[in-house]
Amino acid sequence: MSLAIFQPASVTLHSHAHLSSPLHPMSILRRLNPHHLKLRRHRFANVAAAVRQDTALWTPAPLSEIEPAAESLFHVRVDLSDAPDLASSHTRAGQYLQLRVPDESKPSFLAIASPPSLASTKGVFEFLVKSVAGSTAELLCGLKRGAVVELSQVMGKGFDVDRIEPPENYPTVLIFATGSGISPIRSLIESGFSADKRSAVKLFYGARNLDRMAYQDRFKDWESSGVEIVPVLSQPHGGWTGQSGYVQAAFSRGKQIDNPPSTAAVLCGQKQMTEEVTSILVADGVSTENILKNF
Repeated sequence: MSLAIFQPASVTLHSHAHLSSPLHPMSILRRLNPHHLKLRRHRFANVAAAVRQDTALWTPAPLSEIEPAAESLFHVRVDLSDAPDLASSHTRAGQYLQLRVPDESKPSFLAIASPPSLASTKGVFEFLVKSVAGSTAELLCGLKRGAVVELSQVMGKGFDVDRIEPPENYPTVLIFATGSGISPIRSLIESGFSADKRSAVKLFYGARNLDRMAYQDRFKDWESSGVEIVPVLSQPHGGWTGQSGYVQAAFSRGKQIDNPPSTAAVLCGQKQMTEEVTSILVADGVSTENILKNF
């Protein structure tokens, strides 16, 4: 986050020692007008608040890998071997940080796609970055291995999986992700949340088509950990026989929530999807306390 520090004219201090004549009483009253004093305090507060927003501590780190992950999506790995404190601050799936690139002051907010264990054992963060024209993300995706970027401290509470433990109390977990929203979901699945000890864990993963769907090479491992994957394509190519349309519609068509109190959900992705899926779950009796989001 960048911030141009400025001093508005209304808070510039002036010396009045050069005044040779006394001020008129009404002038003094105008200067002491409570409304004027309140306005000045308000302007001072705005400047102070702006300064407080620029509290990120930036850590430089090199890119150790950057390669296509799917159409318009890139897999980015950052080497944190010289920043062990930053690496160890990633403690829960779903956390995120700010990243900025050289000569670009505006940062990009990115969810950490790798599990916390990867940071603690190998000293790296991995991200799934969507390249959007004119954005910091586009500049990032155009960098080469070895380029140095800057990372803020890790932020957010992540997914509070403690709320859906122990697994025998929440045997059904429904996971929903769209587009690059699969990033923190990957972190969750690979962190482990006792999926193999639950009777039904299902991931509804939406993308425009298979060319836009990242992490397909990880599906087999995810399924072996106890997660059933349901790809949902909104604009599938010819020959697609799986679920089509939007994630919320696909879920609504085939949903079977037999025991709402023992059902939990995890959501990340497009706002309309998360809102509509939440409404469907709550209408069917799933507690909002058991619906996890990372923001």
